[in-house]
Amino acid sequence: MSSQGPFEGKAVITGAGKSQVGRRLGRTGLELTVEACLRAIEDAGLSVDDIDGVASYPGGGVPQPGFSGASTHELQNALGISAKWYMSGAETAGQVGPVIEACMAVTLGLANHVVVFRSVWESTAQASGDRASVLGGGRRATGHLEYFAPFGALSPANWLAMPAQRYMHDFGLTREHLGAISINARTHAGLNPDAVYRDPLTMEEYLGSRMISEPFCLYDCDVPCDGATAVIVSRRDAAASLPRTPLVVESVGTGMLERATWDQRRDLTTMAAHDAAATMWDRTDLRPSDIDHAELYDGFSYLTVTWLDALGFFDHGAAGAFIDEGGRFGLDGSLPLNTSGGQLSGGRLHGMGFLHEACVQLWGEGGDRQSRNDPSLAVVAVGGGPVAGSLLLSAR
Repeated sequence: MSSQGPFEGKAVITGAGKSQVGRRLGRTGLELTVEACLRAIEDAGLSVDDIDGVASYPGGGVPQPGFSGASTHELQNALGISAKWYMSGAETAGQVGPVIEACMAVTLGLANHVVVFRSVWESTAQASGDRASVLGGGRRATGHLEYFAPFGALSPANWLAMPAQRYMHDFGLTREHLGAISINARTHAGLNPDAVYRDPLTMEEYLGSRMISEPFCLYDCDVPCDGATAVIVSRRDAAASLPRTPLVVESVGTGMLERATWDQRRDLTTMAAHDAAATMWDRTDLRPSDIDHAELYDGFSYLTVTWLDALGFFDHGAAGAFIDEGGRFGLDGSLPLNTSGGQLSGGRLHGMGFLHEACVQLWGEGGDRQSRNDPSLAVVAVGGGPVAGSLLLSAR
């Protein structure tokens, strides 16, 4: 790769780890977080004593049960990390915001090795019935829900269905195109022993499933689960003696060029993904044609379509024709996509799961689901609606 990018090649990923993943595991969020972080540290060839930074999204104090498995403080206390730098927060560039912050920290010399994690235990939390309503217990709607709730739009499924329908109306995207995204995810999940749903999915089954919020059916929606993922972001000169080739963070997408909104952009067929992608490409001389592996957010199938559009793999609006060409998203295709099964079938690890999978693929450690094209440049893009972030990673 020729680009030095915003971090001048100094910020690298040296390890990745994942906890047990499943539905209603009955384990605490902190337990899963510790498991993932210890695995990432070991994977990098480091010890806990080597870790001098901690970062996470979204941090503590999140009201939704299970949405945050542990805070940076809890993880730091549990492992006894002596941190020279730490951060967490919800107002970041999507769920990879803390990774980008960690890249800045190691580039500036604030830390040498930062453990960055995201943990959820939504499936167990939902089992208690605490998430029967996003409003919960008659609580007053606030923020954008003040405008959506009176019309019964209480879920991201409702909020994203509207721009999806606009894209379909303007550009001819169909439910079959969305189905192709969901079926691709399920096909790859069948090769991933950690995936929640592994049984094959046909187009007939997809189209026949119950509607959630038109045009989204059951299989357009991600799968709540319990699990945690973590990566180690290192300063490159501190990683020289580590066991494997580090992955270079070539560029990052952090833009918020319009206000953070689900439904008030000037062009309703775009989202925050377009702002993140634009700023990512501005910071590198690499181009979409250089990418040979993609891990793109699929909280809903349409968000993957949005990212494909935003990243410039085709002219704006041409997603349907791009998907119709077929074959490109498989393990032997030109752009293997969401090879762990994504969140639609693998489980909703909320963004960081895609980064973990990109690392596995670039290191050639995917096993049965390893991309056949020996990928060297991967894009990781997470978030949707009002907030998004992206990364370019290379194995050079």
